[in-house]
Amino acid sequence: MKKLTIKSWALDDRPREKLVAKGKVTLSDAELIAILIGSGNREESAVGLSKRILQHVKNNLNSLSKLSLEELMQFKGIGEAKAISIITALEIGKRRHFEEKDKHEKITSSKDVSIIMQPIIGDLEHEEFWVLYLNNSNKVLSKHQLSKGGLTATLVDIRLLFKRALELSAVGVIVCHNHPSGKLKPSNSDLQLTQKIKAAGITIDIKLLDHLIITEKAYFSFADEGVL
Repeated sequence: MKKLTIKSWALDDRPREKLVAKGKVTLSDAELIAILIGSGNREESAVGLSKRILQHVKNNLNSLSKLSLEELMQFKGIGEAKAISIITALEIGKRRHFEEKDKHEKITSSKDVSIIMQPIIGDLEHEEFWVLYLNNSNKVLSKHQLSKGGLTATLVDIRLLFKRALELSAVGVIVCHNHPSGKLKPSNSDLQLTQKIKAAGITIDIKLLDHLIITEKAYFSFADEGVL
C-alpha cells in the first residue's frame, strides 16, 4: 500500500490548491502543516497525521514549537526531514513575530519589557541573560544575549555588558534573565549581580533601569518591587 500523498487526494481536499484558490487564511493549522510534510503514512493522510500531531499538543502551536526533533519523529510518518520542516517553519514564524515587535519597542514600563522578552526566553529550559540597550527616549537601540547557561545559572560578564552600551551610546540598560524552574523569587546571586551592574553603570553614567526575571507566564521586576 502506497503512502497517501497530497497529489492522490480529491481536488477539494488538497490544501495547496485550496491555498491558491481561496487564500492562505482559509487553511486550518492541520492543512498548513500537511503542506509542510507533504505525505502521511500508510494509514492516514498528511492532514490526518497533522491533526493527530496537533491533538497531541492540544491544538496549541506554541506547544508544538517546543517539541524536539526526536519527539516529532515519534509520530509514524514523520522522519527527520519532515520534523526539521515543522521546526523550521515554526521558528520562522516566531522570528517574524519578534521583528514586528521591534517596530514599537519604546519602554514605558516593566510590562513593555516582558512583552518583548517573554516570547524569547520565557519558555526555555536553560537560563539566558539578555540586555536591552536604551537611548534617552527609552527606545530600544539593541537587545543582546549576553550569556547562556544551564538549568539554574548563567555567568555574566559585566565588562562586556557595558562595552556594548558604550558602543551604542546607550544611556540606560535593562537586564533580563529567565528561570526555567518557573519560580519568580530572585536568588541571592540575582540580587548581588543586580547591585554590581547598577554600581558599574553609575561610574560611567549609564543607568540600570530594571532587572526582570521572566518565566513562561509571569515576570518579576526589581524596579517595581523596590529592590533595584
